[in-house]
Amino acid sequence: MIELKRAKENPILSPNEDIEWESKAVFNPGAILVDDKVYLLYRAIGEYDTYISRIGLATSNNGVNFERVGKGPIIEPQDDYDKWACEDPSITKVDDTFYITYVALSTRIREGGKPIYEIIHNLNSQTALVTTKDFVDFQRHGIITPKNSDDRDVEIFPEKIDGKFVILHRPHRWCKNWFDDPRSKTIDVPTPIPFEELPQRPSIWISYSSDLKTWTDHKLLMRPRHENDEKIGPGVPPIKTDQGWLVLYHHVEKDENGKIIYTAKAALLDLKDPSKLIAKIPYPILFPKAEYEVKGDVDNVVFPSGAVIKNGELFVYYGTADKYCGLATIMLDEIINELLQCS
Repeated sequence: MIELKRAKENPILSPNEDIEWESKAVFNPGAILVDDKVYLLYRAIGEYDTYISRIGLATSNNGVNFERVGKGPIIEPQDDYDKWACEDPSITKVDDTFYITYVALSTRIREGGKPIYEIIHNLNSQTALVTTKDFVDFQRHGIITPKNSDDRDVEIFPEKIDGKFVILHRPHRWCKNWFDDPRSKTIDVPTPIPFEELPQRPSIWISYSSDLKTWTDHKLLMRPRHENDEKIGPGVPPIKTDQGWLVLYHHVEKDENGKIIYTAKAALLDLKDPSKLIAKIPYPILFPKAEYEVKGDVDNVVFPSGAVIKNGELFVYYGTADKYCGLATIMLDEIINELLQCS
């Protein structure tokens, strides 16, 4: 069995009490390597009343010690579709353009610091897209996910396949659990496959597009398999290796006491046809056990959200307990070899 090794410097990024918009929490960072420098896009919370998220930028020459860039967020609520939150950024480079996806909320989900549970149950999360070539000028492209799908965790492949953009994503409503709830009858949710073929719980799908707006050829890639599983979702943009596309994803389960636990897992997809699953490691490669992972704004969470490769070593950036940014590493060969043994 393998396990990611936590950086001794963890948490590598913490809330900054001197800057209001990121004074309470910084977590779930996207990451990319640019000219041997790691760019980290992190989600930030400045207050708990309405819990509005913004996205900041930090950089590092060694992938461990980060410095914030500028005094303000690079992405923040601006339009009707994201006026209540810009959450969980992910970043991929295709050709000469950086593609940044983030969860956009058009509805307020907290009041007086408390969740509005009726709204949260029927929340229609959407994923928006921003592009940049230089991290100075950013172009907003609006919502890119299917209507009423409650779609999060959108990860864009770093190259086109057969001339098309490819994503992994987690449409929360494309599952039987959603349609089995009476409250679902008030919302029209088109699905790409018949109800009988839907997974029971939220799962990982793969989809294709020529323009990053209209998605076709939706295929169910991986689904939760065990009775105590709650959901699974993509975490990191797929990483191209000689053996296949390396995918790191989050797995959510309830333990015997009903406690929700987020862990990190790994899978390998076919290079030419990534809708084909080659292998997956059947156990977590990162499990919440450090104090900063077990205790926070949401306890027992490790949420893989970004990764880069430096000198053959995989640097995995992750959110810890919805409070901090963490780093864990492993040699790329080691995780690939473990996957191949599981195939």
